[in-house]
Amino acid sequence: MEIIKNVFKFMMVSTLIVGGFLVGGTVFAAKKIDQSGDKLQDKIY
Repeated sequence: MEIIKNVFKFMMVSTLIVGGFLVGGTVFAAKKIDQSGDKLQDKIY
């Protein structure tokens, strides 16, 4: 039973870490896309 608890804890921690990287990467990409859009808009106008 103890092994199952340890495996479950490891899975939860791994999921949180991977989820954090995904959210962080998405926010970073969105900011870069927004900056590129602003530069393009400045060139157009």
